[in-house]
Amino acid sequence: EMIIKVKEPLPDEYDLLKENQILYTYLHLAAEPKLTKTLCERKVKAVAYETIQAKDGHLPLLVPMSEVAGRMATQIGAYYLQKDHGGKGILLGGVTGVQRGRVTIIGGGVVGINAAKMAVGLGAEVTIMDVNHSRLEYLDDVFQGRVRTLYSNVVNIETAVAESDLLIGGVLLAGHKAPTLVTKEMVSSMGEGSVVVDVAVDQGGCIETCRPTSHAEPTYKVDGVIHYCVPNMPGVVARTSTYALTNATMRYGSMIAQMGLEDAVAHEPMLLNGVNVYNGSVCYKPVADDLQMDYKPFKI
Repeated sequence: EMIIKVKEPLPDEYDLLKENQILYTYLHLAAEPKLTKTLCERKVKAVAYETIQAKDGHLPLLVPMSEVAGRMATQIGAYYLQKDHGGKGILLGGVTGVQRGRVTIIGGGVVGINAAKMAVGLGAEVTIMDVNHSRLEYLDDVFQGRVRTLYSNVVNIETAVAESDLLIGGVLLAGHKAPTLVTKEMVSSMGEGSVVVDVAVDQGGCIETCRPTSHAEPTYKVDGVIHYCVPNMPGVVARTSTYALTNATMRYGSMIAQMGLEDAVAHEPMLLNGVNVYNGSVCYKPVADDLQMDYKPFKI
């Protein structure tokens, strides 16, 4: 039996999980210790979209939702900066003779570049931060000087955050819990009515004041700063997200369904890193390390 989902099982669904079921979905287990233990106890064969990895490190099944979430982050941030939604009353693009809104994006990966595309398109003043110098060079080239690129360190983050109207967290360490890069004190320095959108909330968040919210109640305030931290951001643009996700996942899902997990992994080595839990053990090392659980490599 194979279960294909978009997001990890909810607590109400844990009792439905059975031994030898194949679960194929986004899992983000490094931030979900209870779910990880449940999958192990029930001996579910759990395959995570977000850790299926090509030889060059590319994460093909994570890309489409990261594109959607990155673009939405800027769109949502602009919405909550409006005065009628509790924000500063700032138009990101400004107008003639008026200061443009300032957007800081932490992480220059797929989320970051897509958030930047939207912010630049709106006319905002954009800063992207990353620890990979080659990536910063690429971003500099792609945006042709329309964004400011900064090396990500404590001093630069502190300065950029304090100047920001909109802060977007887009940090990814494949399979790992996201590192906390922005402290509560940094967030407080942004000023009342500023907005934080932490796309990394799926992996625990890269902003200290982040906690998961829902589409029903998407925001809360910390020291007057609006926080939007919905784990499943693409869910509100379901049509776009469904087509984008299915385009990426269907090939591998069909392969697993037709061949079985073991034969599919033997046929397509990219699937190997996608197997997070198998036969009662965690077999993806970053998850095992972050949750301090025993690691047992998957063997065909």
